[in-house]
Amino acid sequence: MAPVLPDVTTLASLPEPTLLSVLDLLFEPSPELHALALPTLRSITFASYPELIDTLRDQLLVVAKEVHPDPSARAPLLAILGSHPRLGAKKVESAQSAAEQAQLQSASEAEAGKLAALNKEYEARYPGLRYVVFVNGRSRDVIMADMRKRIDRGDVAAEEEAAITAMGDIAKDRASKLAKESEESTVGRSALPEGH
Repeated sequence: MAPVLPDVTTLASLPEPTLLSVLDLLFEPSPELHALALPTLRSITFASYPELIDTLRDQLLVVAKEVHPDPSARAPLLAILGSHPRLGAKKVESAQSAAEQAQLQSASEAEAGKLAALNKEYEARYPGLRYVVFVNGRSRDVIMADMRKRIDRGDVAAEEEAAITAMGDIAKDRASKLAKESEESTVGRSALPEGH
């Protein structure tokens, strides 16, 4: 059975393990994100999951601007951004990332090698960061061209902002898909005759 997001208006009153599960469904599992997001989830009643995601994205953007000059203060932000798997990685922690990257797994050996080399070059150019992009059906060639452009840009602050924005886009897409799956399963159950 597919995971279900609880009614967003109830989040502030839900137990912490449920809130952590919600965060892990929308974003990649990250203790640092949990620490940042839990007080927000407890103090605001959100009208929608996109509103919640935008709020967390905006918080991360503020954190990125505030801590950018201080390497030690950046560690939690880098841990959050680094929780995303490398594009094309064979082992991916979350089911959501595995599904999102499925098209990259079918790469030829040469394409997989090129993607691995780009990941390595990106991480050498931006120590502590991982390339994060909203794949959204884009081809390997388009993604690798974007990665090349971002490596060549050489702007750490712009990369942090791009990664945070991509995390928000990914989370909104996941929330939308989870809501659709939940609606479809509810419709299927409500169509059953009484007594079944």
